[in-house]
Amino acid sequence: MDVLLIILGVMALILGLIGCIFPALPGPPIAYGSLVALYFHSAPVKHPSSSALLWYGLAVALVTALDYFLPIWGTKKLGGTNAGKRGSTIGLFAGIFLPVFGPFTILIGPFIGAVAGELLSGQNQQTAIRSGIGSFLGFISGTILKLGMVGVIAYEFIKLAW
Repeated sequence: MDVLLIILGVMALILGLIGCIFPALPGPPIAYGSLVALYFHSAPVKHPSSSALLWYGLAVALVTALDYFLPIWGTKKLGGTNAGKRGSTIGLFAGIFLPVFGPFTILIGPFIGAVAGELLSGQNQQTAIRSGIGSFLGFISGTILKLGMVGVIAYEFIKLAW
């Protein structure tokens, strides 16, 4: 059973890392499962304390919430309208489910969606491009934030398991 928990923990870390790049998977919450697996591990390894598990859980919840709001915030911050925010969201999902340019589509989907949303609502090209850049920067910021959180969780898992 203990070996199974370690294997599940490693799988959770790998899936969590993939989830940082692929928005359909919630990367940090999946990676957090690796620490939960160690908590229930009975072999002579160190266990995360209950308070550490709680703090990691709160940090994961915060990072996950921020990840959903950063592209919208970036769009708004650089002058985008509600049409740009909606376009950014649609572009994100289109990038996931219509990988025209492979994994690169996930990166450019929010940008293209925000630009298209702004242009369709009657905004000028400059406003549309600024909105797209804000959406893209927000998406990249969220990805970096998620990668950092999963990196911290992976470090803690490895430190405790070995």
